[in-house]
Amino acid sequence: MIKGCKICGISDPNTLNFLINHPHPPTFIGFICNYPKSSRYIEYENLKKLLSIGPKESFYVAVLVKPNIDILEKIKNLPFDYYQLYDCTPEEIRQIKEKYQKKIITAFTIKSETDLDDYKLYFDHTDIYLFDSKGYEKSQSFNHDLIKNIKLNKELMIAGNIQYNDELKNFKNLANFIDLSGGVETSGLKDLSKLEFFLNKVNEIKNEA
Repeated sequence: MIKGCKICGISDPNTLNFLINHPHPPTFIGFICNYPKSSRYIEYENLKKLLSIGPKESFYVAVLVKPNIDILEKIKNLPFDYYQLYDCTPEEIRQIKEKYQKKIITAFTIKSETDLDDYKLYFDHTDIYLFDSKGYEKSQSFNHDLIKNIKLNKELMIAGNIQYNDELKNFKNLANFIDLSGGVETSGLKDLSKLEFFLNKVNEIKNEA
């Protein structure tokens, strides 16, 4: 059942204000904190300024690719509700969760079925599972059917080159949340008209019987 969405890669105040003031705001808003290869990466000082725009209903998510102690210490006092972690071991996630007292979105990058071999090892330290493509800074797809038989007593989020105008009903039996970044962009920038369309579609499917 689709419960909501995440809009990721926010880096400017105009888009952030649009999202937090929307009648149907995203459940989660993500910020790329330590991955300069991404065009959506935001440096710490700019991130700090941006996050002075406080959320109203959305949760703020720090997106972190195998974070080191330096970035974790830098952002520890910023108003993040969740850390979304890529390329971390279960033990690393346990330590981060315990030290920084944040909820955890554990991200798995999927290309083939073997990439799902170890997801159960993360169960104890994960609040939400995110299944994404191998693209990282690029918008790439993966075969979403690979996760259709995953049954966990955890909420699931799905990403991987999903577009703002895709048929959301295709995902309602796969995940609770849909995660878009490039799918709501035009020429590499967040497109407010695409965000408007997508947020309204998510609201519609949430309210379907």
